[in-house]
Amino acid sequence: QVQLVESGGGAVQAGGSLRLACAASTSIHLYTMAWFRQAPGKEREGVASLNPFDRRTEYHHSVKGRFTISQDNAKNTLSLQMNDLKPDDTAMYYCAATRTPLLRGAGLRSAEYPSWGQGTQVTVSS
Repeated sequence: QVQLVESGGGAVQAGGSLRLACAASTSIHLYTMAWFRQAPGKEREGVASLNPFDRRTEYHHSVKGRFTISQDNAKNTLSLQMNDLKPDDTAMYYCAATRTPLLRGAGLRSAEYPSWGQGTQVTVSS
């Protein structure tokens, strides 16, 4: 099972940007990769996913146009560029991976992913 380690979280003001990174212990070019987040008192929600075969991306409606998921297979790294951050983006952000091909629309379902990182905190102040 792939090991995942997130980094890049921090505290920013609304309107600012952060870039999260997820380092994988093995090659991820055949993995569907995703970012999830969980705020205190709320359920974990899918933020963005990337299909390795057709490069299809899926985004939570609240981050479309602001967040971009990308993958560097040479470095075994997944990234999440977050622009125009809002206080509602405050959460623990997790990287996840699965070798199982996912159907369209399933990329943001946490139950589909067996491998998870430990998370990195993002705090956005108004």
